[in-house]
Amino acid sequence: MPLLEEHVSLRPFNTFGLEVMARYFARFASADALRQLLALSEVQAGPLLILGGGSNLLLTQNFGGVVLKNEIKGLEISSEEADTHTALLRAGAGESWHGLVEYALDEGLSGVENLSLIPGTVGAAPLQNIGAYGTELQDTFERLEALEMTTGQLRVFNKEECGFGYRESVFKSTLKGQFVVMAVVLRLHRASAGRPANVGYGAIRETLADLGIEAPTPRDVRDAVVRIRRAKLPDPAEIGNAGSFFKNPELSQGKFDELKGRYPALPGYPLPGGVKVPAGWLIEQAGFKGLRRGAGAGTHGVHAQQALVLVNHGGATGQELRELAEEIIRAVRERFGIELHPEVNIL
Repeated sequence: MPLLEEHVSLRPFNTFGLEVMARYFARFASADALRQLLALSEVQAGPLLILGGGSNLLLTQNFGGVVLKNEIKGLEISSEEADTHTALLRAGAGESWHGLVEYALDEGLSGVENLSLIPGTVGAAPLQNIGAYGTELQDTFERLEALEMTTGQLRVFNKEECGFGYRESVFKSTLKGQFVVMAVVLRLHRASAGRPANVGYGAIRETLADLGIEAPTPRDVRDAVVRIRRAKLPDPAEIGNAGSFFKNPELSQGKFDELKGRYPALPGYPLPGGVKVPAGWLIEQAGFKGLRRGAGAGTHGVHAQQALVLVNHGGATGQELRELAEEIIRAVRERFGIELHPEVNIL
């Protein structure tokens, strides 16, 4: 039976490095272990938090229920399809996402290299359909296996059943809190098949050009993405953060054109039926980039290199970060008439 600990600090388990306590805490590494934990009276009394890497989470207070950490491991090529030059990669939900990317490249597979260095676990990836540099999880997603918490039964979800959208899935809406992801299966391409790398994102092309690479391999794209992310985003091991705090808003073409007339430098990226605008640009124009609040160990603010990232320089509280996020939302709304929405889950 997995051990249920009492009064456990969650500071090592959230990338903001926030000092909050869990009333109960346990780890599970299999479906059977999770079923045993779900049967405990302490767990059934609730509330319950399933924790992966803690990289997309803002904890604003102590958690009075049970935190269960998903540590299901396993990486394997489950099947090959010679006619399509693809292979299915199955990964346990507790594996690190970047570890999956590295494993895929080592196995000669491509399709997720643009998602390199995204923090967090495999199990969290489909919940918000992670994406970066012109690629989203749904582009390679085949299926996932999840355990229904009320019945303990395993269910398989295909891509359509997951209802993927921009940083969205059914697991953040209609099925929120009902399932725990056990494993994810991706369909990846054999790099040797000659499929062109996805270098449509401008920063990737520029980085590859700086490196003198004209015919990039998937590994080259991985290296370029890692270089970009390390230059723009703080390492959570050095500065507490959860990566991009806000989603990039999607505007109608009419709203974008109206704002473009007032702010000619406003960037926009065409979407079916609208335009995506970088939230970081809006936040920077509102004067928050590089902002520092508090004193001494409690300093927090907005990253100096990327306005989309809120940071805990050490000792800040989750409530302080939440209040800063709310201030940013108000400022952007008042200046641009655009409502920002957190990408990070606020608890």
